Amino acid sequence: MVQRRKTRSVKVKDIVIGGEAPISIQSMTKTDTTDIEATVRQIRALATAGCEIVRVAVPTIEASKALPEIRRECDKVPLVADIHFHPQFALAAIEAGFDKIRWNPGNIRDAKRVREVVDRAKERHIPIRIGVNVGSLDPECEKVYPNDLVEAIVQSALKSIRLLEGFGFFDIVVSLKSSDVIQMLQAYRRMAQLCDYPFHLGVTEAGLLDASTVKSSIGIGSLLAEGIGDTIRVSITGDPIDEVKVAQRILSSLELRRFSTNVIACPSCGRCEIDVVGIAKEVEERLTQLAQSDPRALELTVAVMGCVVNGPGESEHADVGLAGGGGVGVIYRKGVQVRRVAESDMVSALLAEVKRVLAEREAVSQPVTA
Repeated sequence: MVQRRKTRSVKVKDIVIGGEAPISIQSMTKTDTTDIEATVRQIRALATAGCEIVRVAVPTIEASKALPEIRRECDKVPLVADIHFHPQFALAAIEAGFDKIRWNPGNIRDAKRVREVVDRAKERHIPIRIGVNVGSLDPECEKVYPNDLVEAIVQSALKSIRLLEGFGFFDIVVSLKSSDVIQMLQAYRRMAQLCDYPFHLGVTEAGLLDASTVKSSIGIGSLLAEGIGDTIRVSITGDPIDEVKVAQRILSSLELRRFSTNVIACPSCGRCEIDVVGIAKEVEERLTQLAQSDPRALELTVAVMGCVVNGPGESEHADVGLAGGGGVGVIYRKGVQVRRVAESDMVSALLAEVKRVLAEREAVSQPVTA
């Protein structure tokens, strides 16, 4: 089990960030915010996909005017207003009923205007994320640390934290994003020693799906494995639904949360005698359907192996496993062979064995009555 860094907790509508709360998944709409219908549609699609907090860009007056209607149409999803340069848009978001404000200390530096936002946020119990980005640091911090961008990132955040704390505001979440994975890792690790505010993790401008999946898995995953991080956003140039899917995979891989049954499958090689790719996909789909009616299926690990060489050993750590070849499918439980079936029946036999496991666990969990 990962020993998580101890932090304060911050509430965003009905989602808690930090403390002992589960690590939450965030994404951001990529529509023109003034297009209310498209933005609402994307927010709902993200929520359906498993996104727990959705951020909306507020770059213009027109966008700020769209916020009340977006809030009314999406009243169950925690919404964050993404604010740059214009504190008055943060005030508009608060009035519209948004649940959190993200502002960048690199481009909002007027203390008087910041206090106006902070005071209003405090009245409404709305948290603020200090969203530091290496591309827009506080100019003074960047000037003091011209040869140490990591320290410039950290000091930009600390300066903003002290400003908000000076106004008596402590409902703070911190992010320290860079497109450089190593830089991002170093910044969060350094900051973890300096404050107890919850962290929003992300690798910014991570690129298209493949590149972002790798960078985010390394950056976000490494920190989560160290116990650092309380909410995450995978940044992908593309469909935001993919951001949610990758985030779920990262959390599941570290066993921090489960969103699907853990299906392990061999990469296949010259020994393979079955369509491992097709079978693994079918197994995943059928397990996803099963989990909808029996969520306990999410707790299982199921193995799909393409030959009998590694099947028993690889499936030893799986609750249920399958190895196929030579016209035969062999079903395992914890590495022990329990059934041999025709290759054409092996997927159905695997699913039947999964259901047996769930039924047996249900029987064991039932209280004994006299």
